[in-house]
Amino acid sequence: MKKNILSELTLDELNKQKKSTRGILIATSIVMLILSSVILYLSIAKHNMSLITFIPIFFLSMFPGFIKLSQVNSEIKSRNLNN
Repeated sequence: MKKNILSELTLDELNKQKKSTRGILIATSIVMLILSSVILYLSIAKHNMSLITFIPIFFLSMFPGFIKLSQVNSEIKSRNLNN
């Protein structure tokens, strides 16, 4: 995948990227919530509490997406302030 430098993108492209990144994060959050619920249920049902240690790792994997969304938002905000 080609790396896009945010300062080189147009405002429309930034808004598209914001929308797609937000959609990906929402979908990933839903999947992670379902997986966490299943793991929590299995941990309680099977009396195997070691499975619970994977739940925080799932949510740690979402940090790069939140960082990217934050960068896109700050670039959009800086462009709106300049206009």
